[in-house]
Amino acid sequence: MNKAEVLKEIIEQRRSIFPKDYTEAEISQEVIDEILHSATLAPNHKRTKPWRFKIFKGEEKAKLASEMQAIYKATQPEQLFLEKKYNDIGFKINKANVVVSIVVNFSGMVPEWEEIAATSMAVQNMYLSCTANNIGCYWSSPTIVDHLKVSLTIEENQKCLGLFYMGKI
Repeated sequence: MNKAEVLKEIIEQRRSIFPKDYTEAEISQEVIDEILHSATLAPNHKRTKPWRFKIFKGEEKAKLASEMQAIYKATQPEQLFLEKKYNDIGFKINKANVVVSIVVNFSGMVPEWEEIAATSMAVQNMYLSCTANNIGCYWSSPTIVDHLKVSLTIEENQKCLGLFYMGKI
């Protein structure tokens, strides 16, 4: 198979695969590094490299799950609070082997949409690398990520675009 055929096959196989379908197997650090490295190869105008990723594994990931559940509970009016959604937030994060926050850093050198587009292309590279490594993944952008500014150390010129869940399938 030539490179174009391999690439076409990976693109055709790329899917969002959700944490409920992940196994308990751990993703090696080498594969995580490869996935993140592929993200950094995304095109970006004026080489601003606007993406900022933070990896959550183990105890840090468990803390993220608890924090997001607490945020959901605190921000939902009582009549709109759903116990199932509250439990799902914790389940998805805890079931994933790795969760990566996706943050865009606006440099001011190019229009904001270009930096969002570059960050999105970086995430697409992560999707393709996950597919090539038989890793399930999906990008979620719940509104409660806007409340993670402290734990993600988001600066004034940055915005969290969501979380990227990964797990062996």
